[in-house]
Formats: sequence, structure tokens, C-alpha cells
Amino acid sequence: MAKKQKPPTIVAELGRPETKAETAARKATDSFNYRQRKTVNNLVFSLIVTLGVVLVIFLAVPQGKGHFEDQALDVKTLAAEASPTAGRTLVAPEVPKAWKAKQARLLQSDDVNYWKITYTTVDEATGQEAYASVVQAFTSDGSPVDDAWVSEQFERQEPTGSEQLAGIDWVVFDHPELSPDNSNVVFALQGTWKGDAILVSGTDTPATLRLLAIDAIKSLESGSADATTEPTKEAS
Repeated sequence: MAKKQKPPTIVAELGRPETKAETAARKATDSFNYRQRKTVNNLVFSLIVTLGVVLVIFLAVPQGKGHFEDQALDVKTLAAEASPTAGRTLVAPEVPKAWKAKQARLLQSDDVNYWKITYTTVDEATGQEAYASVVQAFTSDGSPVDDAWVSEQFERQEPTGSEQLAGIDWVVFDHPELSPDNSNVVFALQGTWKGDAILVSGTDTPATLRLLAIDAIKSLESGSADATTEPTKEAS
């Protein structure tokens, strides 16, 4: 006896059985949607795995927090090493032990060569930090450093006076109205030593920066004297 054939299923949306073409189209759509969902799931899983690997690497590698804050360069040694290249004694002032030298480099800008030292200064009484810079600038042909270049180093601030320190005449740039958050030249001094422009600036107190200027000149005079002193020969 032949089996009774099952009547075709009526699709609710159509109100009738699907045609073969409609069935094929539905199955194709279902298959496509399944593959799309699987692809998205795989992408999400891959992203999670990648982020996990990145996190592990990040946690495994030392981050060096505080390294720059704790860094303090040996300015005297660096100045001595750079002096032959500069062809002159380079400034290396004595500063308080709490200060940290962050930069001591021989640089060039336009026709000006310059030795630049930057410090994070520290008030030993309060622990408050500030910024200070010493620049010794000179030209290859010995001509004076251009005033426009100096103005750029001082953020184009206007001079406010003059004074004498350590036997040097200085142009003063005193701008207490400026915020240390917006300017590194709240106070500055511009002097000349043996044809080189000496620039001292920063956000520390004028008294502190004046002492830095004095120590800068002392270091130049001391270094120059050492360079010109010939060793004495012992009597035979």
C-alpha cells in the first residue's frame, strides 16, 4: 500500500504553501544570515583575543614611570665632552643638589650654535618645582648673535631694564604677570661673555635666576682659566 503523501506546509506569511523557488530563496537567505552571524562572532572573538594579548604585553613590559622625573644629567661632564666640538669653554654652573638637569646639548639653529641646559629647579624649603634654562650662543664666524634669534629664545618678551651681575651687564626681562603654565620666560637675563650670548631664563624666582646667572659666569671664567693654564714641569 502506497504511503499517503504529506500535504505541503502552508506558510503563514503567504497563506499558501511555498513554491520550490521560494523555498530555495528562503534557504539561501537563512544560510547567508547564518554565515554572517558566524563571521561577526568570529570577528568579535578575534578582537577580544587581540585585546587580551595587547593587555598582557602592556602589563609585562616595564613602563618606566618616573624615569624622566628622576633623571638628572651630569652637566659638567657633558660640557667637557662637547667643548672641543664647540671650540670654547661651555657653561656648566654649580646648582643646588636638588635641581635636576634635563637637557645639556650642543645645538644649531640658523647660523647660531648654542649650548643649552634646562633644569627642573626645586625650592628646598617648600619642595616646589619650577623651570630654568641657561644658553650659551655663538656664531661660527665670531659675529654677534642676532637679536632676533635671542628674542625668539625669550618668546619675544620685551626687556624691562638692565643690571650688572658678576661683572657682566645684563638686559633684564621681568614679566611677573605671565603664568608659568603658559610661559617659560617669566624672568630672564641676557648678557655677553667673550662675544658669546649668555641667556638665563625660567619660571623660578628672579633671585634664584640671578644666582644661576652669576654661577654661569663663574663656571665660564673657571673653565677658561683651567684651559689656558699650562702644567708646570718639575725640576730635574
